[in-house]
Amino acid sequence: MSDTDKLAAQSKTAKLMRLATYASVSVATVLIVIKAGAWFATESVSLLSSLVDSILDVGASVVNLIAVRHALQPADRDHRFGHGKAEALAGLAQAAFIAGSGAFLLLESIDRFIQPREISNGETGIIVMVIAIIMTLLLVGFQSYVVKQTGSVAISADSLHYRADILVNVAVIVSLILASNLQWYMADPIFAILIVAYMSIGAYKIAMQSMDVLMDKEFPDEDRQRIKEIAESHEKILNVHDMRTRSSGATSFIQFHAEMDKEISLAEAHDIADEVMYLVEAAFPKTEVLIHQDPEGVDERRDEVQE
Repeated sequence: MSDTDKLAAQSKTAKLMRLATYASVSVATVLIVIKAGAWFATESVSLLSSLVDSILDVGASVVNLIAVRHALQPADRDHRFGHGKAEALAGLAQAAFIAGSGAFLLLESIDRFIQPREISNGETGIIVMVIAIIMTLLLVGFQSYVVKQTGSVAISADSLHYRADILVNVAVIVSLILASNLQWYMADPIFAILIVAYMSIGAYKIAMQSMDVLMDKEFPDEDRQRIKEIAESHEKILNVHDMRTRSSGATSFIQFHAEMDKEISLAEAHDIADEVMYLVEAAFPKTEVLIHQDPEGVDERRDEVQE
């Protein structure tokens, strides 16, 4: 990939990520308004759980918007690897938002177990939840496209809790039907607690994904093996070792040592390394590849970590 193509790809990535954050904030804001009206009409705790989730969605999405804008800033003197980890920090903030809302909703659900209440205007709540599902499906579809194109951790985390929202909204509809039509009022707090459990699982997944980025977790073994095979497919590369990989926002970093014939010139070794770099970058877009050239047979300090 040429430098011009790489810049064009980076520009497209930045544009998609910004659009995804704007769409997220906009959808969550609209959902807050319509769910608030539905909750006042029904006083359903399961619908309240969905409303609180949307309120936190706005907070999380705003944090996401700020983090993505910061993450897209180019590398500078103080941050030579860029600002991509701001995305992972946003993911941790989202996990905290979700965990906090879960604790609040759990307390509300316990109160409804103790003091069950009749659900009124259930039809209004159901209509609002159907609208919420349609809007969220459209948002998640767009976010999925953006994640596929950019590999963004922050957008992926944002999409994960909006996916959870779809199930939450379906659960609210079932709860409203059971409570308003069949007078099974316990369905309201029961479904709210199930929603809390699902939200907690989502918060855990987001937190772990973010921690993997912040702790520089290696690529999966199959990807590392593929990188090694690509590099060693070059006829002048004798061996690849001391490979290290990590991700930071939309950009990933790959570095390794490549053994070559010790009789070749430094200029030739440089050209070979460049050829291998382009091969790896073609297979792993949005990566920066750093190759250290080793002359064959030289005794050197090796990475002690098991390959």
